[in-house]
Amino acid sequence: MSQSHEYLRSVTVGGPPTAGTTVRLVEYDPGWPGLYAAHEARIRRALGPRALRIEHVGSTSVPGLAAKPILDVVLTVADPAEEDDYVPALEAAGFALRIREPAWHGHRLLRPADQTVNLHVFGEGCPEIERMTAFRDRLRAHPEDRALYERAKRALTARTWRYVQDYSDAKDDVVREIHRRIAADAAG
Repeated sequence: MSQSHEYLRSVTVGGPPTAGTTVRLVEYDPGWPGLYAAHEARIRRALGPRALRIEHVGSTSVPGLAAKPILDVVLTVADPAEEDDYVPALEAAGFALRIREPAWHGHRLLRPADQTVNLHVFGEGCPEIERMTAFRDRLRAHPEDRALYERAKRALTARTWRYVQDYSDAKDDVVREIHRRIAADAAG
């Protein structure tokens, strides 16, 4: 989802996002699955059965792929708009609400103080969850797509970005190409 800077500022909770940044990729860390497991347990302890689904997505979930050293985790709740059902419990577990995007699948994003995780919250049945997990699964199973994606990411790290979201948006063309391959495989 391409986002203007005004939009990004309007959905950010607790002040504007940090401006003027570079993106640092590190080689795949075999400790990331364990770090994910610890965060998943932390989220499950905080929410119990309100955590309908938790998935490790993004580059840190793909063995062999260089990534920003920040885990992307998807949490499915009954209704992300009902923040009182889950945000206070996650805040007590050390996460802070940073983004509220009701117009984009009701998306919420929370982060711990150490910013080692982007916790993306969506509602049950949200198609974005399936897109994210299909992308992860494609990169895990297809080394040529993983290499294509990594080349695009590495090329983009040479730039300074106003916001990290600009770096993410700049990857849209390669992400769309890989999603076209996913769709073609599913159709064929």
